[in-house]
Amino acid sequence: MALLTDKTALVTGAARGIGKAVALKFASEGANIALTDLKMDENFENTIKEIEAYGVKVKGYASNAADFEDTHAVVKQIVEDFGRIDILVNNAGITRDGLLLRMSEQQWDMVLTVNLKSAFNFCHAVVPVMTRQKGGSIINMSSIVGINGNAGQCNYSASKAGMIGLAKSIAKEMGPKGIRANAIAPGFIITEMTAQLSEEVRNAWMKMIPLRRGGTPEDIANVATFLASDMSSYVTGQVIPIDGGM
Repeated sequence: MALLTDKTALVTGAARGIGKAVALKFASEGANIALTDLKMDENFENTIKEIEAYGVKVKGYASNAADFEDTHAVVKQIVEDFGRIDILVNNAGITRDGLLLRMSEQQWDMVLTVNLKSAFNFCHAVVPVMTRQKGGSIINMSSIVGINGNAGQCNYSASKAGMIGLAKSIAKEMGPKGIRANAIAPGFIITEMTAQLSEEVRNAWMKMIPLRRGGTPEDIANVATFLASDMSSYVTGQVIPIDGGM
């Protein structure tokens, strides 16, 4: 039997990149998939079609993850459509990089709102559902810079550190209800976001990675599948770096 048969997974920011890879991997393991992203564009529609090929139930929802009321409304609709939510992957995120003294208040607020508040919003909406089901797995997509920090990314690093604290706190609060919460901390992953970096910056990253390569979204999806499945039934409150040894 596949690892996630009969489970329903909600993946945010799933139209592309890591979110898409996680959704596809979950579907390959038998999970029904609810996807959210800011808008229903061509990338989103193509992702849905790729998931449908696995023969699972899938539906996409245009939703502003940073909006509390919108998030609760979309979670209510997902429960009506799927009947349950067993797995939540908080993956929605953006960057607005800049050195601290040059960073605007808008850059700070936007990243903290989209990256961290969105995770709170979805956890707040989904935890009551999982409590009624007497179990569930929450996976927060953090970052290695949420552990180590990074120059020029005070806002992003703070938001990703917050994702770790959120997961650890939920693990302590909701463990007695059978709800697990963990965080994944990717390192340098080859996505559309990192593709925008200069060759000089990419080479500098590679020199810090013992495996001498960037990771792939599939590397992240494999660990997310472990955390989503019953194979990790005694794992909660943990942070798993996926960084090639960096």
